[in-house]
Amino acid sequence: MQLSKEQLEFFNENGFLLLKGFANPKECDIIKDIAKVHLKYAIEPIETEYEYIGIEKEEYKKTIRRLRQVYDRDIVFQKWMKNKQIYPILEQVLQDKPILITAHHNSIMTKMPKTSTKTRWHQDIRYWRYDGDNLVSIWLALGKETQENGVLEFIPKSHKMKFSKEAFDEKLFFREDYEPNKPLIQSKVSFNLDKGDVVLFHAKTLHQANANMSSEPKISFVYTIKAKSIKALPNTRSAAFKEIELGE
Repeated sequence: MQLSKEQLEFFNENGFLLLKGFANPKECDIIKDIAKVHLKYAIEPIETEYEYIGIEKEEYKKTIRRLRQVYDRDIVFQKWMKNKQIYPILEQVLQDKPILITAHHNSIMTKMPKTSTKTRWHQDIRYWRYDGDNLVSIWLALGKETQENGVLEFIPKSHKMKFSKEAFDEKLFFREDYEPNKPLIQSKVSFNLDKGDVVLFHAKTLHQANANMSSEPKISFVYTIKAKSIKALPNTRSAAFKEIELGE
């Protein structure tokens, strides 16, 4: 499968792209069932809501925000990350050979009902250390994702924008109280996702997700690929984990 000229232009212009019904629903169910077992037994490595938000609440210490390093957890996860149907699309958006990185994302992301927290506006590349920014994330919805349960929201064209230091706080979140940021935030867009929908987004695209206010967990799968020509900087987390060359 390949993107149409219009789809590729949309991604390049806006920094994100929705692929409706891309993944097999049965594969999504299998992935989700395995993820639920890992979540139930809190199989490390994990990240809790407390580790993310830093607020001393017992419920946040017990609430898992994501399962880390999923590539090495189960062959089913690896199979999706090596999906042959999406490979030509990744080549198109990178204009280079796709390399799977395991240092960043490589996660099952969760938003648990009532105890999840808001994911504030940010660019993924803020803590990543590479000699370029040609990196793209692949987000797979394993069930419905809506405003109620914390669907991803994006600021179009933000991957091409230059921002002052004042636009971000000390943790590199995009400030909602900074006047020049407000018109951009008002331009945000999102898609209601169904099981099997995939969203591609550039590592510099600003995005956020609200807390889950529904009664059911929201569970998603995200991994990141980079262009082969992009190198991780030595002695950083980005260089500390293996990379996998994807093939047709």
